[in-house]
Amino acid sequence: MFRARLKRLANGSILKMEGRLVEDWADEARSLVNRGPASKGLIVDLTEVSYVDGAGEQLLTWLNSFGSVFVAKAVYPAAVCERLDLSVQNNVALDETRYQGVL
Repeated sequence: MFRARLKRLANGSILKMEGRLVEDWADEARSLVNRGPASKGLIVDLTEVSYVDGAGEQLLTWLNSFGSVFVAKAVYPAAVCERLDLSVQNNVALDETRYQGVL
């Protein structure tokens, strides 16, 4: 199971992903990010991601390439971020009740 939700804000966006970030779901998450204006200022919340395969790693690397900030408050996603050398900032306040663009 996988879910991705995107909330667009005036100064950026929040992408929250949950479950297994694998194969086709990574492509769907990329499409979700690409549907709107530029992704500058994107915060990617990986706290509830339970598994990432190679396609998921490619997505995370792509998100990182344009300056995304990652939130990974659980052990597994934190380890993935460390291994991929992603910018983690767990002190970011997230409003998890109002996301748009659910996959």
